Amino acid sequence: MSAYVTTNPTTGVTEREFALLSDDEIDRLAQRSATGYERWRAVPATERADTLARIADLYEKRADELAAAITTEMGKVTKEAAGEVQLAAGIYRWYAEHGPDLLVDEPLDPQGADESLVQHRPIGPLVGVMPWNYPYYQVARFVAPNLMLGNSIILKHASICAGSSALMAEVVHEAGVPEDAYINAYANSDQIATLLENDAIRGVSLTGSEKAGAAVAEVAAKNLKKAVLELGGSDPFVVLDTADMSRLIKVASRARLSNTGQACNSPKRFIVPDELYDEFVDGLVQAFDDAVVGDPTDADTKVGPLSSVTARDTVAQQVQTAVKQGATLRTGGTALDRDGAFLQPAVLTDITPEMDAYSEEIFGPVAMVYRYGSVDEAVQVANDVQFGLSGSVWGTDLDKAKEVADRLDVGMAYVNEHGTTLPGLPFGGVKRSGFGRELGRWGMGEFVNTRLRRTSSR
Repeated sequence: MSAYVTTNPTTGVTEREFALLSDDEIDRLAQRSATGYERWRAVPATERADTLARIADLYEKRADELAAAITTEMGKVTKEAAGEVQLAAGIYRWYAEHGPDLLVDEPLDPQGADESLVQHRPIGPLVGVMPWNYPYYQVARFVAPNLMLGNSIILKHASICAGSSALMAEVVHEAGVPEDAYINAYANSDQIATLLENDAIRGVSLTGSEKAGAAVAEVAAKNLKKAVLELGGSDPFVVLDTADMSRLIKVASRARLSNTGQACNSPKRFIVPDELYDEFVDGLVQAFDDAVVGDPTDADTKVGPLSSVTARDTVAQQVQTAVKQGATLRTGGTALDRDGAFLQPAVLTDITPEMDAYSEEIFGPVAMVYRYGSVDEAVQVANDVQFGLSGSVWGTDLDKAKEVADRLDVGMAYVNEHGTTLPGLPFGGVKRSGFGRELGRWGMGEFVNTRLRRTSSR
């Protein structure tokens, strides 16, 4: 059986299989990308920007088709799938509008010469290893800035995203990117390791699990290739106070249940003061119970299936382990008795540091609620994990909330919002959540030759 298979998580039915690359094609793939790079880098920056604008236009034109593909592949609710397509289009458009300005030479203090300039040049063929949970958005974060720079791309998408990755390649090529400058590759992890050993490849970006990130980083380091990693997260949602508990619970539940809880930067740990704890837990349980779980194409559905039965069972087992270790299950956590990969959303409380759930990432519709007596205790709990992607602080006193947010050991700290992602804002984490940044000008600062040109008349 092929490693690339579309099994609809709503029905459990395998709908399509795709042929895997053969091992003897890997070196030729690298050489194709090198050829595409030489051609693409020679295109003027303004023309590359025009191409990115056409990509954005095509995403919008083919929005329904693109959204339907990921609903079928990984179960994303139709409304959320449509939103992701628009978000990806917005990223391509942002770089189309701002990319040329970000590539302008920067004059420095000449320091004894006639001129000292910093130039921004591409570095060569890159490999992108992308995950299934946001099939378009996470690809756009990597592809848009690097196509703008003039780098070429080999995209290895998740094995369940073969259809959507093929659609993305169609869009990019239709917009005018040469076929060898953007290659969609159905490759396995061993083949990617071989590809990274090829001298033609200059860097790799991976969004995925810690295990996958560590494996790719090891190969990249051995071969002196630049790597950017965006890995897991267990984001804290720290409540200081609220003037509207019902609204806070609505925001918290929506943030946690979006994409069926399958987001690295979803708020997974809710840290609440003693005086608000009971009301918050009761409200969150009610919100989770009220969330309609079902067919992602149904307009009433709020929570679709997980990406696969295996993913569903993994999350259910994590919940069961937490309960066995002493946590309190307030609601949900069990598989639904129906076809597909459905799980009743769960709320866990009374979690202690000795439990697995305290330190691991639960990648599904599960909220963990902690209580605290002092702000110092809240910050300690928030930072007491090895992840550091993002976190948020919620309160009516903005100065106090900002002070607490500044104490979070994360790559992105929010006050009275969570998980905001916009094309012009940097995205990335610290600790075991990875390294490097995507989006905005920072996304063009990773796989770039920051080149000094110095001119003296003597």
